[in-house]
Order: sequence, then structure tokens, then C-alpha cells
Amino acid sequence: MTDFLLELYSEEIPAGMQARGVSDLARLIKEILAECGVDAAETSTYVAPQRMAVIIAGLPARTPDRHEQKKGPRVDAPEKAVQGFLRANDLASTDDLQVQDDPKGAYYLLDINAPGQDTAAVLAAGLPNIIRNFPWPKSMRWGAGSLRWVRPLRGLTCCFGDDVIDFEVDGLRAGNTVRGHRFMASEFCAPVSAANYVETLMQAKVMVEASARGQAIEGAARGLAEEKHRALVDDPALVNETAGLVEWPVPLLGRIDDAFMDVPDEVLTSVMRTHQKYFALKNPETNQLAPYFITIANIETSDQGAAIIAGNERVLRARLSDGRFFWDQDRKTSLEARLPALEKIVFHARLGTVAEKTARLEKLAAELGDMLGGEAASAGMAARLCKADLVSGMVYEFPELQGIMGGYYADNDGLDARVGAAIRAHYAPLGPSDDIPPTPEACVVALADKIDTLAGFWMIDEKPTGSKDPYALRRAALGVIRILLEREAHVPLLPVFEKALDLHGQAEADRRDCAQALLGFLVERLRVYLRERDVRHDVVSAVFARGSDDIVDIVGKARYLADFLQTPDGSNMLAAYRRADGILKQQKMATTAVSADLFEQAAEGALFAALSDLPDTLDASPEAYGQYLDGLAALRISVDGFFDAVLVNAEDDKLKANRLAILAGLVASMDLVGDLAVIEKG
Repeated sequence: MTDFLLELYSEEIPAGMQARGVSDLARLIKEILAECGVDAAETSTYVAPQRMAVIIAGLPARTPDRHEQKKGPRVDAPEKAVQGFLRANDLASTDDLQVQDDPKGAYYLLDINAPGQDTAAVLAAGLPNIIRNFPWPKSMRWGAGSLRWVRPLRGLTCCFGDDVIDFEVDGLRAGNTVRGHRFMASEFCAPVSAANYVETLMQAKVMVEASARGQAIEGAARGLAEEKHRALVDDPALVNETAGLVEWPVPLLGRIDDAFMDVPDEVLTSVMRTHQKYFALKNPETNQLAPYFITIANIETSDQGAAIIAGNERVLRARLSDGRFFWDQDRKTSLEARLPALEKIVFHARLGTVAEKTARLEKLAAELGDMLGGEAASAGMAARLCKADLVSGMVYEFPELQGIMGGYYADNDGLDARVGAAIRAHYAPLGPSDDIPPTPEACVVALADKIDTLAGFWMIDEKPTGSKDPYALRRAALGVIRILLEREAHVPLLPVFEKALDLHGQAEADRRDCAQALLGFLVERLRVYLRERDVRHDVVSAVFARGSDDIVDIVGKARYLADFLQTPDGSNMLAAYRRADGILKQQKMATTAVSADLFEQAAEGALFAALSDLPDTLDASPEAYGQYLDGLAALRISVDGFFDAVLVNAEDDKLKANRLAILAGLVASMDLVGDLAVIEKG
């Protein structure tokens, strides 16, 4: 068995494309091998800013012989079909085919015997096509060649054991040497194989394993922070991003000028993280930012990085000076005074301006406030002012700070602290790991904002399709779901959606259908959300089918029903429901009232009496729902006794109709808990 290595050396690959790129490369190589019957189970991938590599261990020297039979058209099929089969398989005539008899008629059969090939030859033939047709989301051409790559491709290394797999792409011929770090080992050029690839590059100052670079960055950064008795602000995403920017990570500690330390922490962090790719440090006791940052260099220097640190401090000083200027200037104008400027910002061409949106939010917040609690005046004021920071200098320069700066400016204006807190958090949650807003007022404004957005785009029929969701409506829906569930807020969504659509100006005749469609979308997102938390999606569908528009109510009942169906009683009752429902559908008889005078078996009376003890209607609360399920569980003995002792399809039509009526009562009682027909068989 032999190990295979392929390295593609290029100019810097964008950090965000590296992981997907090397994954696609490995997948495409494995597909080539799989077509020849070779399993590439032991596959390793490596990626750094200037290279992607795949190593596959334990490949056979030759691919296995293949025997395959391909069924063709019937012998009496139209000539066009026969000729098409011949062309598809590169055959001259039917003389190359066998005829196979079949009860449905004779058909042509192609018997393929393909001898194995040298694995290296298979790879040499397939790799150029992979490179030429590589699925980069964005690619470029350079020079006079026709090859497209994410960045100019400069070298190919391809080995099968110690031998070079010889192929050429756009003037680049594969070899067995690799290049080292572009600054610290620019003259390095050494032969490699799969066995020594990682170690050889390490000697040339290239840490080719992305995970190793990430660990080195985080470990060294924490060490530098501890030297200053500070703690590193955890930022796994930034660790991954910086690992994609350097091949030999060298963390360096810089200092933030004290003159900027009274600027809000979020401004400092945004400038450092988003714009400079710096790590922030904090005081572990107070959790406030410390006047230090860590930058990740791609080179070791004789001055221990002093010049690099000085340059980064200079750049950071300039960026923070901008932030300081905006911070000082913005506080001179109140949020209230900024509202007229929102009339010039278009939210969406068909949904009006941001000023119109905030007017809707204020009214919708009043509607939601009674259901979520909190101080109504503060929630209303926050809804009115929540978008005012969009016309501030700080948010114009640093859009990621919208909402956050509005909270600071509200505090600066002397508004109630609840107003600032609500403005600050009203975009939350921004992702599945983000916290929901911390206060009732903030939840009111956040819900109003998300529901207004959803209702507007549903009204103009701009819904998510497939993988496309340009307005992040799935995220907005998930935000609504999480806020309601985590605050255990019972909100009837249909009237709220109708109110939101009314505020958008939708015609009354269309509102109900549009609101119902939006609720369906929300429940679909709820199914996905709960499936990730091990709540069965079919159970959610069953409960929703009974018309609830309260997310907390739906989830509470779904959990009760899911637990019930896991019990022996629940499983038995579901089987009884399916059996009874099947009998009723098969008989198609009009349901009559049950007559006790027609009972011939004690089991008939026992089941009818047990069903009569159940309530005719079901209280809306999940607790009452759970109690009703307990009542259904108690039916099990009566149901089993009925099916064991009673012949439903009696010869006497009156007896038969009476027994079907009992089963109809059973189905109706169970239908109260949900549409059990949608429960999947397991």
C-alpha cells in the first residue's frame, strides 16, 4: 500500500475560503478513486494561506478489476433508443451486446470487464480536470493563461510514495518539492513525500495544520495576557480567522493609548477585532477592557517584533482617533433630534423609510407590551428611538455597532435606563448562540422589530427560497421563537401578525391568509429549532394542526405528547387510534349516536363509559393537556378489551353502526390532542 500527496501552492487564499476549498479538493480526489473502486478512507487535509494539501494513506498500487453489467433497452425497442444506448457506451453495433431473456421480453445487456489500472495513472489523468474545474465561489485569471484559481497558482507537488505523479496544468508541471515560508525560508525548496510533508514544512517555518496554528495562536496569546496579569477575551472565530492569515503565527503584545480608554468597550473591540484582527484583553476582576491588544504576525524578527508592534500601535491610534471623534461628536445631538433624518433612509423600496418603520414599531410595541410585561412608556420610547443611531457618525463608520451605540446615546440623553437597555439589545438574538434581550422592554422592542420585518416582507411576497434569504428572515423568525420560549411568553401570534400587516397598510381581506402563512413559516422554523434539541418535528406538526398560534403553548404540548408516545400506554393508544381510524375510513358509514341498548359485550360498555368520562373540549394550557393525556392512557385496558372481545364488522347493521360510533368517539377524543395521523411510524 502506498501514500499519496498533493499540494497546490498559490498566492494567499482568503481565510474564509480555505476550509471549504481543501474539503472540496479532498472530496473530488476521493470521487476519482471511488469511480475505480478504491476506498480512500484514510484522508487528511492541510491548509495554510499559500497552500492546500491532501494526503491519502494506504492506496493500492493498482485499482481492482471491475466486472459490471449494464441493462439496455428491450430488443424490440425503437431503433432510436438502441442507437442511443450504443452511443452512450461507445459501441459500434448490437454485436457487442448480449441478449437476456426476461418474463417481460428480451433486452440487451452490456457486459463490462474493466481491468485495473495503475492508481498513479488514474490520478494523473483526473487531477488536471479537478484543478481546471475547481468549484471556488470566486476565482480569477492571471497572465496569459486560461486557468482560473482563487489566487494565482504557483506550484504543484504530487507524489505517490516516493514517485512523482507527472501531469501539467496551464504550464505548471507537478514535482516532488515544496517551498517554505515566503519571508523566513524563501530559498527553501526540498523534496517531500506524504510521510514527511508536515515535518519538512515545519522546518521551513510553515505550520501547515490549521488546527495547530489555531492552538499556537490561542496558547501564546493567553501567555502574553497572563504576563500582564490580564485575561484574553475569548474569540474562537478570530482565532480561526487569524490562523488563516499566517503560516507561522507569532503573537505580539501592543498597548492602547490611555487617551482612548474612556471610549465604550464595544468601540474599542470593534476597531481591534473587525478592522485590525487584534485580540482584546480584559481585567479578569472587573471584566473591563485592558489597555492592551495582541496582533498575530507572520514572521519572527531580530527585534522581537518591536517594529511590528510600533506600526500596529500607530495604525490603531489612527483608527481609535476616528472612533473618539465620532463618540464626542455624536453625543452633542440627541436621539430625538436625529429622528427626522430617518425619513431619508429607505428601509425597503416597497416598505417605506426607516422613519415609517419606527412609527410602526412604537404602535406594535404597545400591542406586545401587555403580553410581555415591562414598563410601557420605556418600551414605547425605545421603539421610537431604536433606529436613531443609524444616522450617527459612529454607526456610519462602524455599522456593526448599531443598537449598541443607540443605548449609549440614550443614556447620554438622560433617558430612563430601561430605554437605553432596550435600544442596545433590540437586534438580539443575532445568532443561535447569542443571548436574547435581557429585559422585558428590550424583548418587546426586539419582537416588534422582527415581527414588523417578517410581516412586511410576507406582505410583498419576498420570502426566503431554498438557500436564499437576503433579508435574514429565517434569523428573524428564530429570534421571535427564542424570545417567546425563553421568556415563556404566551403571545397569540395571529392577531399580532394581523396588527403588523395592518400597520403596513395591507388590505383587510388579505390579512388573515397572509398572517396564517407567516405563522406556518414560523412553525416550520420551530420544527427545525426543536429537532436540534431532540423534540420530534412530527409531534410539533400534530399539535400545530389543532390551530394554536401560541409558540410556548405548542412546545409545551409537544413535549407532553412526545413523552406520552414514548410510554407503553402512549404507544398502545397510538396503535389503537390508527386501527380505529383505518376501520372508520374503510367502512365509510355515516356516524350515529351510540346506543347502550345495543351493547352485547361488556367491553363495549366499558369503553363507552371510559370515553364518556373524558371532557368534550380541551383546555388551552399545556398542564391541562398533560392531564388529558393521562386520561387517554387510562383508556388502554378498555381499548384492548374492546378490540379483543368485539367484532366491529358485525352482520347486524345496527350493531355494526353502534360499534363504529364507539370507535368514532375514540378517534375524536384522541384527535383533541393533535393530528395523530401525521405522527411517523417508528
